[in-house]
Amino acid sequence: MAGTREGKSKQPSNTAFKQQRLRAWQPLLTPKSVLPTFFIIGIIFAPIGGWLLWASERINELRIDYTNCDQQSNTLSDVSDYEYHMHGIESSSIAKPRSSYDSESRVCTIQFTLPKDLEPSVYLYYRLTNFYQNHRRYTRSFDVDQLKGKRRTASDLDGGDCSPLDVRDVDGSKRPYYPCGLIANSVFNDTIGQPVLTNPGGSQSSSTYEMTEKGIAWEADRKRFNPTEYKASDVVPPPNWHARYGDEYTSIPKLNEDEHFMVWMRTAGLPTFRKLYMKNEHDTMKSGIYQLDVELNYDTRSFG
Repeated sequence: MAGTREGKSKQPSNTAFKQQRLRAWQPLLTPKSVLPTFFIIGIIFAPIGGWLLWASERINELRIDYTNCDQQSNTLSDVSDYEYHMHGIESSSIAKPRSSYDSESRVCTIQFTLPKDLEPSVYLYYRLTNFYQNHRRYTRSFDVDQLKGKRRTASDLDGGDCSPLDVRDVDGSKRPYYPCGLIANSVFNDTIGQPVLTNPGGSQSSSTYEMTEKGIAWEADRKRFNPTEYKASDVVPPPNWHARYGDEYTSIPKLNEDEHFMVWMRTAGLPTFRKLYMKNEHDTMKSGIYQLDVELNYDTRSFG
């Protein structure tokens, strides 16, 4: 007697839904129906587009590239790469920004002219080009639980998403990097000072335009970071943090209070991006000649 093999049929049950017999409707596209629809949509969105264009044209912006500032002397000279966009003012009529570099302090001094008062809010951004924060391996290179404050051990992190910056061998034992991963290691670490208005009103004194570093991170990003359970002796700084902390921590960094770090950890989707560094949402930035000091710590030439 021949053997038989029993098995469940993969055929869907005989219902209107699973057999795709439900009644359906789809529009019949004809020129008479499509053209009026496009016309109505155009009438609705044309004023919106016009308003957005008008609003963008009223934004005042000054962009200065200080990438090669460390190749300059300590005497102010014209900046070659800059862009003014001041509503109602021709950029050619504005004096060129100037910069100088002090090799001992590694400070780039930038002097620029503000031809008109800037009403609040005033934002200061840094901008990077050719930096691919959207690389798949890069975007995954962090540990969620570690950022939430949990005490992740070397064995927890070893070989995980933070690799190769997950753990370091210290005197024969492994210690976690804190924070671990490629994103944290590459955090932007130039120090930008407050803009100083030189010789305001013809006086000999200067006036600082106070900007704050608080409130620059999104509320959703701030919730991702909690005080850590680590002690300073439990962890080591990432390689690119050695200039600030050395080979080992003497005190643990408070990542839950460092909004610059939070802003950096939100990765950008394009290789050219800018991130908020400081802001002033209350005071007018008066016209005049301003001076801005930037301590150069970030290696921009390695990625172009």
